[in-house]
Amino acid sequence: MIAAVVVDIEGTTSPTSSVREDLYGYTRARLPEWLAENRTGAAASIITATQELAERPDADTDEVAAILRDWLGSDVKAEPLKAAQGIICAEGFRNGALHGEFFPDVAPALAAWHAAGLALYVYSSGSVRNQQDWFTFARGGELASLISGYFDLSSAGPKREAASYAKIAGAIGISVDRILFLSDHPDELDAAVAASWSATGVHRPGEPNPARPPHHWIASFAELTLP
Repeated sequence: MIAAVVVDIEGTTSPTSSVREDLYGYTRARLPEWLAENRTGAAASIITATQELAERPDADTDEVAAILRDWLGSDVKAEPLKAAQGIICAEGFRNGALHGEFFPDVAPALAAWHAAGLALYVYSSGSVRNQQDWFTFARGGELASLISGYFDLSSAGPKREAASYAKIAGAIGISVDRILFLSDHPDELDAAVAASWSATGVHRPGEPNPARPPHHWIASFAELTLP
């Protein structure tokens, strides 16, 4: 029997376009100004981490902004970028510029699973802060009250490595054979299965990642029957 469902966000609960155009676009626009305003405060550690990761120890604030924006455009899963994005987008969620966007089948499914006693978790490459805001400020009503916990690259590790899924299982205290992972990315499904999780692919019309064997694929959470 499945006791916990772990969901990805981009392409799984939410349109890829909403994440990349809204969150990425807002971050891209605000990055240079935010770094300049906070270079001795909240942005200090992000600037240092970016300089180290890019091997540019002498990069000034403008150059760090350019590096981060380049990583954003290339969808590089770099921790300093995710940290900056989490802080910057938190402003946008709270001033009404941003909202969590979800496929129409997601909210009813999450509510039904929660009501049935399943524990629900999120595992995404976006920062935990962004994930929490995405569900809290969901368009049409908050969904965060349904979620028991959030995991990102910092707290769990890379999404294509089995060790990350083992770490999550240990953190939530549920046996690996009772956890189901839902994602649109076949490599992530491979990693979850390698950690002895159950996994189902979510392939929605218009989303970029291909469905491939050996995984079972659905086009909507409404199609999922939980054992």
